[in-house]
Amino acid sequence: RCLGLVNKQCGSDPVDNQTFHTDRPDLPECFQLSVLSWLPCIYLWAVCPIYLFYLQRNNRGYIMMSIVNRFKTVFGLALWIVCWADLFYTFHETQQGHSQPPIFFVTPLVLGMTMLLATFLIQFERLRGVQSSGVLFIFWFLSVLCAIVPFRSKILQASSQVDRGLRFTTFYFYFSLVVCELILCCFNEKPPLFSNVVTDPNPCPESTAGFLSTITFWWFTSMAIKGYKVPLEAKDLWSLNQRDRSGVVVPKLLKEWEKEHAKAQSQAVYSKPLPATTNHIGGGGGEGGGESSPEEVEVLLAKQKGTPRQPSFLRALIKAFGPYFLIGSAYKLLQDVITFVNPQLLRMLISFTNQKDVPEWWGFALAFLMFFTAFLQTLILHQHFQYCFVTGMRLRTAIIGAIYRKALVITNAAKRSSTVGEIVNLMSVDAQRFMDLTTFLNMLWSAPLQIILALYFLWQNLGPSVLAGVAVMILLIPFNAVIAMKTRAYQVEQMQYKDSRIKLMNEILNGIKVLKLYAWENSFKDKVLAIRQKELNVLRKTAYLGALSTMAWTSAPFLVALTTFAVYVTVDENNILDAEKAFVSLSLFNILRFPLNMLPQVISSIVQASVSLKRIQDFLSHDELDPHSVDRKNAATDYSVTIVNGKFTWAKEDPPALHNINVMVPQGSLLAVVGHVGCGKSSLISALLGDMEKLEGDVSVRGSVAYVPQQAWIQNATVRDNILFGKPYNEQKYRCVLEACALTPDMQVLPGGDMTEIGEKGINLSGGQRQRVSLARALYSEADIYLLDDPLSAVDAHVAKHIFDNLIGPEGALKGKTRILVTHGISFLPQVDNIVVMVEGRVSEMGSYQQLLKENGAFAEFLRNYALEDIVEEDEATGTATSPLTLKLSHTHIYKLYIKKSMKHPDPSPEKMKKQPGMEKLIQAETAERGRVKMKVYLEYAKAVGPLLSVFICFLYGCQNAAAIGANIWLSKWTNDATRNETQKNVHMRVGVYAALGIAQGILVMISSFTLAMGNIGAARKLHLNLLENKLHTPQSFFDTTPIGRVINRFSKDIYVIDEALPSTVLMFLGTVFVSVSTMIVIVSSTPIFAVVIAPLTFIYIFVQRFYVATSRQLKRLESVSRSPIYSHFSETITGCSVIRAYSRHSAFVLMSDMKVDENQKSYYPGIVSNRWLGVRIEFIGNCIVLFAALFAVIGKDKLNPGLVGLSVSYALQVTMSLNWMVRMTSDLESNIVAVERVKEYSETKTEAPWEVEDKKPSSDWPVEGNVEFRDYSVRYREGLDLVLKNLTLSVKGGEKIGIVGRTGAGKSSMTLCLFRLLEAAGGEITIDEVKIADIGLHDLRSKLTIIPQEPVLFSGTLRMNLDPFERYSDEEVWKALEHSHLHKFVSSQSAKLELECSEGGENLSVGQRQLVCLARALLRKTRILILDEATAAIDLETDDLIQSTIRTQFEDCTVFTIAHRLNTIMDYTRVLVLDKGQIAEFDTPANLITKRGIFYNMAKDAGLAQ
Repeated sequence: RCLGLVNKQCGSDPVDNQTFHTDRPDLPECFQLSVLSWLPCIYLWAVCPIYLFYLQRNNRGYIMMSIVNRFKTVFGLALWIVCWADLFYTFHETQQGHSQPPIFFVTPLVLGMTMLLATFLIQFERLRGVQSSGVLFIFWFLSVLCAIVPFRSKILQASSQVDRGLRFTTFYFYFSLVVCELILCCFNEKPPLFSNVVTDPNPCPESTAGFLSTITFWWFTSMAIKGYKVPLEAKDLWSLNQRDRSGVVVPKLLKEWEKEHAKAQSQAVYSKPLPATTNHIGGGGGEGGGESSPEEVEVLLAKQKGTPRQPSFLRALIKAFGPYFLIGSAYKLLQDVITFVNPQLLRMLISFTNQKDVPEWWGFALAFLMFFTAFLQTLILHQHFQYCFVTGMRLRTAIIGAIYRKALVITNAAKRSSTVGEIVNLMSVDAQRFMDLTTFLNMLWSAPLQIILALYFLWQNLGPSVLAGVAVMILLIPFNAVIAMKTRAYQVEQMQYKDSRIKLMNEILNGIKVLKLYAWENSFKDKVLAIRQKELNVLRKTAYLGALSTMAWTSAPFLVALTTFAVYVTVDENNILDAEKAFVSLSLFNILRFPLNMLPQVISSIVQASVSLKRIQDFLSHDELDPHSVDRKNAATDYSVTIVNGKFTWAKEDPPALHNINVMVPQGSLLAVVGHVGCGKSSLISALLGDMEKLEGDVSVRGSVAYVPQQAWIQNATVRDNILFGKPYNEQKYRCVLEACALTPDMQVLPGGDMTEIGEKGINLSGGQRQRVSLARALYSEADIYLLDDPLSAVDAHVAKHIFDNLIGPEGALKGKTRILVTHGISFLPQVDNIVVMVEGRVSEMGSYQQLLKENGAFAEFLRNYALEDIVEEDEATGTATSPLTLKLSHTHIYKLYIKKSMKHPDPSPEKMKKQPGMEKLIQAETAERGRVKMKVYLEYAKAVGPLLSVFICFLYGCQNAAAIGANIWLSKWTNDATRNETQKNVHMRVGVYAALGIAQGILVMISSFTLAMGNIGAARKLHLNLLENKLHTPQSFFDTTPIGRVINRFSKDIYVIDEALPSTVLMFLGTVFVSVSTMIVIVSSTPIFAVVIAPLTFIYIFVQRFYVATSRQLKRLESVSRSPIYSHFSETITGCSVIRAYSRHSAFVLMSDMKVDENQKSYYPGIVSNRWLGVRIEFIGNCIVLFAALFAVIGKDKLNPGLVGLSVSYALQVTMSLNWMVRMTSDLESNIVAVERVKEYSETKTEAPWEVEDKKPSSDWPVEGNVEFRDYSVRYREGLDLVLKNLTLSVKGGEKIGIVGRTGAGKSSMTLCLFRLLEAAGGEITIDEVKIADIGLHDLRSKLTIIPQEPVLFSGTLRMNLDPFERYSDEEVWKALEHSHLHKFVSSQSAKLELECSEGGENLSVGQRQLVCLARALLRKTRILILDEATAAIDLETDDLIQSTIRTQFEDCTVFTIAHRLNTIMDYTRVLVLDKGQIAEFDTPANLITKRGIFYNMAKDAGLAQ
């Protein structure tokens, strides 16, 4: 009907016969004037309303008129004039009497209007700040495209001398103007005035990129080039687009979420709410303050109608991010439709090669059409991906932001319901799941659509036989599903083994020194290997399943094709399988394969995401603290803190923790709160901060608050930042604060002064230092009211006194401020203004010290209980008056600080650690690999797999691809039977051989992936074993200079990569390489001329791939480096949220978190784009392959049969996918193979001396006497350091008791380490009973000595294992040892007895008990020589006495060396050795040394043991 309509308009047939069967095709004028001219116009008018609406909404500012813009406008107007000139010419002709058909009026009119619209758009876009317009570009492109045909026919007509007058001239004008517009449209306008691009130091070029640059991702090229030249660093990254930043994205989601909340609540309130009593706001919105609590509302509603609906987080997400995502979905729809154009074109191409009299140009046209549709498909697909990934990225930003903001305000009850780890998981795992889901989400509707379309075209092609193929596909789905289920179950199991292995490794590495001292390495090695074996067994099972599923995935298309074709030929005699049917069906089956495989994946990830959604929604619906529970209005009154009839609870369901509290604190007074443990002192402080739920009463706090919690909360920042806490720095005030908090001496000891970076949870500060930093923060904040929750308990007695006098007390820095001090220190109470005594959550008495003493109530009793202990403490504090502020920071201590500090960066990959001035660098920064991975590493891995096996695997892959090619070549031979009409003769043979080849391929696939998996597992076992063996043989100095995190990382992350990530990468890599190669082979064998094109295409391919791999690898590294700060900052915030709220730094922390997230997305975003950039370029190469395969098929069509054409083109159509994957896999392989390199590096570190030397083994009862002799002995910690001990010479007879004393750093501990050869001699030798210890094996030596180390180290496992890991002793002996070490009572009272489980590090035993367990170990071994490294402070006096008496009785006849810190323990020893600066200063009996009045005498005098 359409054509008929056009007919009337033109007065002739629009499409006549001269189009197809000539060598010079031409379209009739009528068609040119109607359809071709109208196409662009229809497009522009259709798009215009939507586009104008979009521009109306998005104003980016105003662009100045530029030269280009003026030209565009002038050309647009010129076009309008040209079109209407045509129109007036037609009128003129009509008046002359040459009446023209109506089309000559309509077309110029329509065109003119459209040109005016285009000109209007050019200006409108300029005013709205559009720098480059896609809409207009497509319009001009279409116009040029549609004008080419008339242009050509006009030239043809001109050559045949037909005079057409004015219309020719106007048309030439029209054509040249449109081309000019198209060219101008490719240029960009300047950015709008006042846009942020101008101010941004490193803007993302995307915002200013033109339309062409945007769709091909050309704007990314600059970064790809930079990344190729030098490894990218954080400063090279572009700043994030405004629209992707947390500041824009998070509020968007929160706004929708609050609307959801309001809705849910308004539905809940048609029942009259009960009077509000609780102190929190329902769920999210900050508005519903007086609403009754959800539980109560629920009860009310249950009577009326069901429960109120939960606010839906999903709906909020959809409203916030849905519209943007839908644009991506629209692209996907377009792409799905275009996908099916190519098989149709292939059909035409094959039929073209079949016919003899078709003109050449038709073939070329088909080839170029195939190329064009494929290219269009590429562009559209990647636009779709871009939209999806950006949506995913915004989702993650928004979810992290929402969770962070919520975590700052949830009530304590809500916080208890989930651990910090779980909340961090919400951020990392669950937000990540959403991000992953958005990339596939469109497959939910797109996969079924693709399947339906494919089946429709197949049905057209082959009729009902298709159903056979479909049946096979449907059967494969449950098969795959079962495999997936099993694999997931195995993964869970394997994760458990992995976790327990890492936990064990962590303990081994933390206690490596103890293992070495006790010579226990072997027992622990066996434990690790036992777990590892289980882990590998599970991996092997997973590999079997993997091989099966790989087989299913590779053979599926083939099986489907086989069944379909077999059924098709056998059902009916007349069904002939020709090339057209076979290869078009094959390419359709290949399209089918993707959606069928994706569907199960999408569904499983939707299930996972729905679980995550529920968890996030629950968390965001938790109750929030009510900001109005504490009245903070600054009314003038004498009392700065008042509580009237207060009743508070931690959670609604718990009984109240505080009842009828009445407290009034006068302005500027000091109030002490005392009471027994657990009587509610800290709860009172929390109630004042508004952290508890107020059930009744009034609380008012006048003025700003500073808060010092009981457990100091320290941020991972410098000491100075911790103290300033967001306040501006003022030198003088800062110095005073440090002085008052007794922090000045500590600052001098810390390696970087007050700019020392503090590790997570304040790891490199002692407990007392942390507490003082926390106090300093409060003092610096200059608040009106100070809430101090027992700040003095963590510091030593003398420091506590200093702080009380200079800071808190009546003469301290805070005098005149209101102070509420919770304390246990009785000595300070006489100096405070008022005392509140708490008993079981009530205030029992209140008044001044004197008043309370007179009353003789609870307080007086409390004093009597505590006073005795306190007096003892005071004595100690004065007794050991060795200027206590010069904290015993020995060399080793600083050294430990350093080790701990650097644990903060388990992998400081690109950033090198900042050097601290003036400190010898202890921890060397880890070198992050940069640039390409050496070939050597791949060879190392192949060697670990086994050289022969590696070659065999490649051979198998070759065979399987040969089988696949064979099957397809056979198919093309089979289809050629159709042209020779001999189909019926050998159908069975054809089907049989085809089936045999296909099944052979399937089996080979299975065998090869299986062999590969076995090889990989073998390699993984070898690499782990070597790493473990080496680490247990590594000398102690390595562990002193390497943070444990770095070694653990090798065992966890890198071994995981070698176990799981690497095998699958290798599998995919080999697969894609072989597929790509076989494609080339097939195309070259069918059209040899194709070989010419391969070289340039390969060159471009490798070129692009090199750029991509270099850039994306570095981007991945940057992304993973910037990810962990988000989570560590978050977990830090959760632990310190009451402090953050007290100082009202809420918004500052939210900003900090947002910055960290943005910093992470800054490296993630280019990462996504780099994949798009690569995709477009690689697929372009793939499309070129299709083009050339088709072109050469057209050129050589006389020599080729249709079967071969079908074969080579259908192979070419598949190649894009493999090429794309090949690059991804190359880059994955590069980033994963690094793990092998890192493991290798740590498997080849220098080892210590052998554990056993066969020919030098001492006799089994050595040492009989226990004589120890040092001759000229010197030692240093590591190469290049000074000697710690210099030329010691001394001899000790068996059975002597030697005390070793000396100032810190004199080399006391080093002596013991030398006996055990943890330090090897730098000169001289030690002999024990005439045996040189340097000659025998380490285990032989260490198992004959016993040590009770300073820090008691326990491993997780049974108590029995901790005492006797090799099970050498009987139960009686173990019990006897426990009895002597005073643990008998404790152990026998436990139900598990000796099988008592010790938790990691022995956390479930007290420190004293742990020390006794070490004593029991020593009693069990009972060797002739005992070394006792006395614990400094951890141990209470009681335990100390127990240990001393046991040693005196049980080790009477042994040689004992004691490193003493308390001199009273060694006053009755045989001799005392005084070391000074690594040399022997004095060595004699204690009595003689005291009479000598030397160093020892002075030490004894300090300790009050000598007059």
